[in-house]
Amino acid sequence: MMPGPTERQFDSMLGTVLRTGVLISAAVVAWGGVVYLSGHAFPAPDYHVFRGEPADLRSVSGIISDAKAFSGRGLIQLGVLVLIATPVARVVCSVIGFARQRDWLYVGVTLAVLMLLIYSVTTG
Repeated sequence: MMPGPTERQFDSMLGTVLRTGVLISAAVVAWGGVVYLSGHAFPAPDYHVFRGEPADLRSVSGIISDAKAFSGRGLIQLGVLVLIATPVARVVCSVIGFARQRDWLYVGVTLAVLMLLIYSVTTG
C-alpha cells in the first residue's frame, strides 16, 4: 500500500493547484481582452442606456460556446469561470490528499466544505 504524501508535499501540491489556476485564468482573460479590444478598440461608449451581459454569457454552456468561437467576451468570462473553479479544485485535491493520509476527520470536514462550495456556486 502506497503511503500518503508528506505534509510538505501536500502543501506544495495545493499551492501548485492555486498558482496554476490563477495563471491559466489570467492568461485566458488577457487573451480575451486582446481579442475583444482588437474588434472594439475605438467605439464611442453610450452611457445613456444600460446594457447587461448578453444572454449567451449568462450560462456556462453559452460561455464555453462563445469561447470556442474565440469571442473576446466569451474568453474573458471563461477566464473568470476558471478563477472561480480554482478554489473548488483546491478543495477536491485536499479531499484526495487527506484520504491518502487516512485522516478521515479532515476528509469529512473538507467534503462538507466542498458541498457548501458546490451549493453556493450552483444556486447563486
